[in-house]
Amino acid sequence: MKSGYDRLAALLAGAPWGETLAAVLWLALIAVAVLAFMATFAGVTTWVERRLAGRMMSRIGPNRVGPAGFWQWLADGLKCFLKEDVIPDAADKPLFRMAPYLVFAGCFGAFAALPFGYGLAASGIDAGIFYVAAVTSLVVVGILMAGWSSNNKWSLLGGVRGAAQIVSYEIPSGLAALSVVALAGTPSLQGIIKAQGGWPWQWFAFHNPFAAAAFFVFLASLLAEGNRTPFDLPEAESELVAGYVTEYSGMRFLFFLFAEWANIWVMAALVVTLFLGGWQVPGLALPAGGAGRTFWILASTAIFFIKTLTFAFVVIWVRWTWPRLRVDQLTDLCWKVLVPAGFLCLIGSSAFVLIPPAGPWHAAHDVLRWILTAAGFGLAGALLWRARANIKLMNERIYIKVWT
Repeated sequence: MKSGYDRLAALLAGAPWGETLAAVLWLALIAVAVLAFMATFAGVTTWVERRLAGRMMSRIGPNRVGPAGFWQWLADGLKCFLKEDVIPDAADKPLFRMAPYLVFAGCFGAFAALPFGYGLAASGIDAGIFYVAAVTSLVVVGILMAGWSSNNKWSLLGGVRGAAQIVSYEIPSGLAALSVVALAGTPSLQGIIKAQGGWPWQWFAFHNPFAAAAFFVFLASLLAEGNRTPFDLPEAESELVAGYVTEYSGMRFLFFLFAEWANIWVMAALVVTLFLGGWQVPGLALPAGGAGRTFWILASTAIFFIKTLTFAFVVIWVRWTWPRLRVDQLTDLCWKVLVPAGFLCLIGSSAFVLIPPAGPWHAAHDVLRWILTAAGFGLAGALLWRARANIKLMNERIYIKVWT
């Protein structure tokens, strides 16, 4: 079956520089599609996050623009677009202008390797996990550049904090990702998904106790790298006004927030890809050749979106549940807990690769995976039950307050 690029190349085969033109047009089409998806997801995420925050704080949240305030994200985007772009006189103007675009480029470039379904990715990069780790490092440069160029002490402190935090937490996240690479035998994101299965006990999160621990190490590290609460020290409002974005306004200010909200999808997609089976459809084997390819693309994309959106909701949930850490707690957690745990997870997961494919050790490993799966879903069920009890208690308090 021909891909979209092959069809475009065949259409332009007779034109001058046809192959080059086809490649440029194909890249432009992919870039526009990814940008449209990022903008839509980031915008809707702001509405979901603000409504969820209001729910947790016993208030309503945005509810005026559109049904349940849904179009508030679009109104806020237009407002930022129409606002004046103010650049301080004492700022380093070229660096000040460039910083938000570097932060955005680091997030935008990660989408090139992220899968969206079976055979559905912007680029089939063989070393996908290493590419994502490399391209997202541009965020560090942009944050530090924004803090330095603003010529503001709060911005500089936020930029230095952000650079130190992201560089530090890249180590445990890399070690946790290497644990999965050792189990899958490939750094390709599509290859990692194919090494798993559709059922939960076939996911790498429940492969062995070390992989289960790597799941939590990876999740905590991604939250810190994305500057999400409880790791939002670079933009701590109670300490640094707004951190590295203090002097920004208009669209440049929005670009920082745009990248942060779009990064929620990157975080959730990476967790789902590495540990939760990716786009694998439960109970169905991968199609041989081109048979059933269209159905697999649709079904796998639906599965991947459901998993990723669910985990994105968890990321938002965490933000409005946990209090912000202190700087010393942030560094202690990284270097004293997550880095040693990451090394231990890598060594332990590598040892499980040596288990023979048959025999009593393999049977014992299967039992272990079922136990870990039951424990994982039991923990998730306990959290949901506790959340439901808290919601019920909050509603009772609101009812009593209103009627008394």
